[in-house]
Amino acid sequence: MPVGSDYIGGLPKIMTQTVLSPGRERWLLLTIAGIQFTHILDFMIMMPLGPQFTRLFGISDAQFGLLVSAYTLAAGASGLAAATYVDRFDRKRLLLALYVLFALSTLACGLAPGYGFLMAARVAAGMFGGVLSALSQTIVADVVPFERRGRAMGIVMSSFSFSSVAGVPISLFLASHLSWQAPFFGIAGLCALLALGAGLTLPRLDHHLRQKDRPSVWRSIGLVLADANHLRAFGFSVLLMFTGFTVIPYVTIYMQANVGLSDAQVPYMYLCAGLATLLSARWFGRMTDRLGKVRTFNRLAVALMLPVMATTLLPALPLGIVLIVTTSLFVFLSGRIIPGMALVTSSAVPHLRGTFMALNAAVQSASMGLASLLGGFIIGRDAAGQVQHYWVAGLCSVCASFAAMYVARRLHLHDSGGQPKATG
Repeated sequence: MPVGSDYIGGLPKIMTQTVLSPGRERWLLLTIAGIQFTHILDFMIMMPLGPQFTRLFGISDAQFGLLVSAYTLAAGASGLAAATYVDRFDRKRLLLALYVLFALSTLACGLAPGYGFLMAARVAAGMFGGVLSALSQTIVADVVPFERRGRAMGIVMSSFSFSSVAGVPISLFLASHLSWQAPFFGIAGLCALLALGAGLTLPRLDHHLRQKDRPSVWRSIGLVLADANHLRAFGFSVLLMFTGFTVIPYVTIYMQANVGLSDAQVPYMYLCAGLATLLSARWFGRMTDRLGKVRTFNRLAVALMLPVMATTLLPALPLGIVLIVTTSLFVFLSGRIIPGMALVTSSAVPHLRGTFMALNAAVQSASMGLASLLGGFIIGRDAAGQVQHYWVAGLCSVCASFAAMYVARRLHLHDSGGQPKATG
């Protein structure tokens, strides 16, 4: 049904919206969360396997950082390409096609005989995974009304928690008892099951195709880039990613080299972090809807700064204290993403949201890659093999967090029908 109309850039906009019952909306969100779970786990599992990759392939920390960055930089490039077609297809069909290709790329990672082949497979996985993330967020913003979007993002973002609670520990168990390839085989198999379920249960998501007088592909991109609020949202996304990814890719390496965690203790770090974020994600989602997106984001961004610096300066301490610090880091890093992504999706003009989110995925992925590269160049090893200058990467994270708080207050938000909303 029509939910709003106006004129943007001299082009008439007549929006329609897919309206789902509460039960179907919940099922859609759980399906999207499952797809996000496999995508996030595929990315996350690289970080705790970092020490194994450096030993097995004889690579440096910087080369491992390049392996992480290759995924995100490829996702950024594919996001730019996706901006030319993402609003031209039924979102369900496009989601399924990309997901199958992502599953095949993940399978190729497990079949990699060496560093070069693994790098190529990670690039392929990034190409499809990066667009998947943007498309998932676009579907949520298209279907869920503005007033419930924070809660919806909390459900979808709980996939991060499940990745930490179940995905990473199980993957590390498989890697230690079978081989490092086993987690990738498992993820590819799970992708096949979720793709089948999504194909059977998701509704058609083509309401955006029924808009009259839709602009051309390049006109859509031009309209997105001509909007100053969109550019501010892109800048906010850059800062959002830099806050986390100057630090996160090297947490496991630092914890083992400097703090003294063993291979057997690393899964506990992700398990505790995942359990805590699983409990906090939906609470942060409700807080986002109740207090406002900007206010919630700012509170979480401030709360994050202490665990960031504590983690990057952590000396050898008992495991219990280490887990408290690292769990706090993951809780607030993942927590601020909930209001942060609600801000980003709500900053887009609704009839351009698919194009906007594809471009935003490119911006986010490129930012993650560059942040990971920056962190890799900042840190180093001394003669004893300990990581040096990790605290500098933490300081970069804190500065990016302060800047993101400033930009968040300048964003203008829209509901699903294109009506402006207060930024609080």
